[in-house]
Amino acid sequence: MTNPSQEFAASLIAEFVSRGVKNFYLAPGARSQALAIAAGQLAQAGKLSLTIRLDERTLAFTALGRAMATGEPSVIITTSGTAVANLHPAVLEAHHSGVPLILLTADRPAELRGVGANQTTDQVGIFADVLRGSHDVPAPRPGSNLSTSTLVDTAISQSLGLSKQSGPVQLNLQFVEPLSASEPSALGVLSKLTAKALPVATVFQEELEIEVDNHTVVIAGAGAGSDAVRFAEKANLPLFAEPSSGARYGSSAITDYVQALGSDLANQVRRVVIFGKPTLSRPVIALIKRCNVYVANSRQFGKFDVGNNAIATAWQLIPGGRADSDWIASWKNFEPPTDQRALLAQAVWDATSSIPLLFGASNLIRVADRAVKPAAIKTFANRGLSGIDGTVATAIGIAQAGNGVRALIGDLTLIHDVGSLNKSGLRNLNVQLIVGNDSGGEIFRGLEVSKNIPSELFEQLFITPQQLSIEALAKAFDWEYFEVHTVTELEKAMKAEGFVIIDYKLSAAKA
Repeated sequence: MTNPSQEFAASLIAEFVSRGVKNFYLAPGARSQALAIAAGQLAQAGKLSLTIRLDERTLAFTALGRAMATGEPSVIITTSGTAVANLHPAVLEAHHSGVPLILLTADRPAELRGVGANQTTDQVGIFADVLRGSHDVPAPRPGSNLSTSTLVDTAISQSLGLSKQSGPVQLNLQFVEPLSASEPSALGVLSKLTAKALPVATVFQEELEIEVDNHTVVIAGAGAGSDAVRFAEKANLPLFAEPSSGARYGSSAITDYVQALGSDLANQVRRVVIFGKPTLSRPVIALIKRCNVYVANSRQFGKFDVGNNAIATAWQLIPGGRADSDWIASWKNFEPPTDQRALLAQAVWDATSSIPLLFGASNLIRVADRAVKPAAIKTFANRGLSGIDGTVATAIGIAQAGNGVRALIGDLTLIHDVGSLNKSGLRNLNVQLIVGNDSGGEIFRGLEVSKNIPSELFEQLFITPQQLSIEALAKAFDWEYFEVHTVTELEKAMKAEGFVIIDYKLSAAKA
């Protein structure tokens, strides 16, 4: 007699693969065993890519990185209970940055909820309102005939945001014992299905013409891309592009616009045109809040109107007229910093052309925002919520999507995600972590609190000094390790391939 759990799992996974979904992520667990078997069968046959990670938090951020880099949904398979809760940080990031994830969360049957059953909690609604879709699927039983085709179509459509912003979707899948069997094979199910390509989201044609003049600037945050460059160059406007915007290149890009915004030039700006989600600089946010604002809608990041002062938003912005050349020239009269951190950021930026560059949410991305010169580099960052959580795992996921990744991160960012250094289940990847090591959270020295409390208490509460041996950490997880103190040493170390940690020793700032 056919096992209902395995029959359902084989059909579900095969349906996803038949529709062009190919990147699957699994953490071991009992309740999800039928899903694991089905995914494993198709992985062995070369029909899908299956990554197995030991903990769900690392799993989710690795899947996030892959989906960020490909634009395709990653499918995450977990067992029940706290396994599902550990997906939450990555799900929040996916929600705020529009990354397509499909969560297959195995569950006990509904009749075991609220009665004290082992590893059972209310997994329906566990992610609150950050999902594009949430579906509580009853347990497959003899004669239930659950339709996997409609379920899969809905999950893919919702995750890709065919009618709105892309993001995470949860299929909460109840299973009853017996939980698995060797048959039916998912490969056999797949052979009977018709292959389809992933659907393509609708391209909105709504346009808005914006009159520009010598009091207008363009701001490009995370996810802005080439649209911001085209607008700025066509209008001859200065472009303030964050390093992770994908728009920090071209003739309009300004290097140290943060310094320029501290000059009298800032008072001349009356209108800003925004692409993506700018989050790095307080001077930029202050400028946005006091000017007339026009926003290019983002399918990836959703609404952006931090000052509640946007005059208009549209899917496509078109400049009306051009600014005078002296306006953009005036913003280029500021020399970027050349201190130790700036030289580090510039060296990494200059060396990165053939692989993507991931910025961690440390002080170094802000240094790069002021220092790195315009260049067309493929960049990533978790700027949906701008947390340091899961950065190593995200880098690994990005590396899986292509020929590798280079990540510029802080030492606390590395420590926060130390579990993701586990290479079990990962093969033939080039992942280079460049750690700006200043033994603590130097980013907090820029906050008001650094001047409001005694330095000893500030060090304890915010800098959180660490003396961890990154070399010992690299050895424990079998990563190649380099300790460097100069840009010359860094440039040599960056030639290494495989799993590499480059420990760049920075001098700590003084309060």
